Amino acid sequence: MQVESMNHEHSTRMYFRLKQLNELLIRIDLFMSLKNRDMYLNPLEERYSSREMLRIFSPDFKFTTWRKLWIALAEGEKELGLPISTEQIDEMRAHITDIDYDLAREVESKVRHDVMAHVHTFGAVCPKAMPIIHLGATSAYVGDNTDLVQMREGMRLIIRRMNPLLAALKKFALDNRELATLGFTHFQSAQCTTVGKRACLWAQDLTIDLDEMIRFERELPFLGVKGTTGTQASFLSLFDGDHDKVKRLDNTVALKMGFAKLLPVSGQTYTRKIDYSAASILCGLAQTLHKIANDVRLLQHLKEIEEPFEKGQIGSSAMAYKRNPMRSERITALARYIMSLASSPAMTAAEQWFERTLDDSANKRLAIPEAFLAADAALIIALNVCDGLVVYPQVIAKHLREELPFMATENILMAAVKAGGDRQVLHEAIRVHSMEAAKAVKMEGKVNDLLDRIAADPVFGMNRAQIDEVLDIREFVGRAPEQVDEFIAEVLNGAIEKSGEYGVADSVKPVV
Repeated sequence: MQVESMNHEHSTRMYFRLKQLNELLIRIDLFMSLKNRDMYLNPLEERYSSREMLRIFSPDFKFTTWRKLWIALAEGEKELGLPISTEQIDEMRAHITDIDYDLAREVESKVRHDVMAHVHTFGAVCPKAMPIIHLGATSAYVGDNTDLVQMREGMRLIIRRMNPLLAALKKFALDNRELATLGFTHFQSAQCTTVGKRACLWAQDLTIDLDEMIRFERELPFLGVKGTTGTQASFLSLFDGDHDKVKRLDNTVALKMGFAKLLPVSGQTYTRKIDYSAASILCGLAQTLHKIANDVRLLQHLKEIEEPFEKGQIGSSAMAYKRNPMRSERITALARYIMSLASSPAMTAAEQWFERTLDDSANKRLAIPEAFLAADAALIIALNVCDGLVVYPQVIAKHLREELPFMATENILMAAVKAGGDRQVLHEAIRVHSMEAAKAVKMEGKVNDLLDRIAADPVFGMNRAQIDEVLDIREFVGRAPEQVDEFIAEVLNGAIEKSGEYGVADSVKPVV
């Protein structure tokens, strides 16, 4: 059994290495291609996003989905009694993927209509089915329903990316659950926490994002077959006024396309608030990733924690000693872009007139795919960072030693009072010593000697050894270690399990 397990692990590693190699070769081929050197290349495609997400928003995925929708429509109409033959449907099924893009472009240049161009292109290889392709439908039938399929598949991939990121943060939090560190409020030294507890703050925000993603994916409705203004008049005509058959067709097509819910009413298009919902969820994820990356950047400046740094990586072309947090910086850059994209679907939803206008189309082609592509890229980099964080306990301890005397004054005060001291006299003495010690640190660059000052003051009646006994670091982190355990048990494990139900995304190494 052990040999089988080792073979399986070896095969899995080899699989992901081959996937990474294939990914790299594809990107190199794209970058080096002569035909692309004299035109703009989208960095999301060239450098950042995965093949999985690029495929979801690719022409092949889009237009094969159009063909699947036409087949689902024809099947539903046949099942409900329209004169459509099995031969016609079989012919359509045989030509889902062989799309003649040159012909589609040629036809579109003449008719100025992308959907009709693809109807004719599909019909060219399906001559028997040509008379019933797109029967009763309007352009939004294929366009909008495909958009919904793409957003569903895109969100599923994002959820799969969340799973290993949450698992990496769980491990990091457990490994560092007791490692005391300075807490910061306003980026000023505050009461202690632990490195693991801080990681739980990151993971908690991600679990909130995950809940919204899963809700969206599970509750996403299908537009279905609604017609030119959403009244289904064309389908009612096809079925000779049979309302029940029109409703059944709507439900049948939705189920064939994998959707359990339908929009009960629509104009020609689905409500663009769905686009905004997707964009706002990705915007929320971007906020979380930006916060995590910023924390890592600040901690790297403090030399307490670093993102992974490759052996041959160059931090600066001029300053060879530098180890810049470039991956975390890239996360924040992508996150800002995602957050900016959320405003476009919001304005588009607000701008839709009555049953539809076309000012949404060009905007949707940009904002929605790029929000998913950028989120995919940011998550890939975030996993790389969080799975390889390097902690420097000695630097953390040094910073604690520098600040702990100030934080320990209340504990010292209580110990001195218990030994018989006057609380008010002791408080004033501590205040004076604290001000003098802080002045020496800030004005003269000296080490913090507050504890020595207190030990030398007879009003406290405590020597340095007695003071050091008060400075047990476990007394300063509160319930942070226990909070790590409770959060993981009560929240994080469940989030990892829920996201794991969506499968495993390809392992992709971010471009350095």
